[in-house]
Amino acid sequence: MTPHFTLAELTHTDHRSLDNTPTQIEISNLQRLAQFLETVKSTLGGKPIIISSAFRSKAVNDAVGSRDTSSHRLGLAADFRVPGVAPDAVVRALLHLPYDQIIREFDAWTHISIADKPRRQALIIDKLGVRPFV
Repeated sequence: MTPHFTLAELTHTDHRSLDNTPTQIEISNLQRLAQFLETVKSTLGGKPIIISSAFRSKAVNDAVGSRDTSSHRLGLAADFRVPGVAPDAVVRALLHLPYDQIIREFDAWTHISIADKPRRQALIIDKLGVRPFV
């Protein structure tokens, strides 16, 4: 899809028994997401970005307990980590980008999503609940 992000990487799931094949529209969204992730990678100084989840079919999304409204369902979101960089630092470095949501999740990974009209919501989700990232 792009120099650093493949379709296989963006559709990988540990739920191998479940079909996680995107439609053509979802592939188009994943192309947009991959382009955005190239900007994320560049902003982070070219550091490796390890994608743990991007596109999720309904079956995969249900298996991980996520909502049907998740941007992952459309191929417009990715969860990732950057080895050696704390999620707080990742979020702070990306706050100026045109994301829809950026979320520091459980101080273990970063969620980022894109949209045609980005809301620029920066959040923290952890055992205390959901709150603004400040």
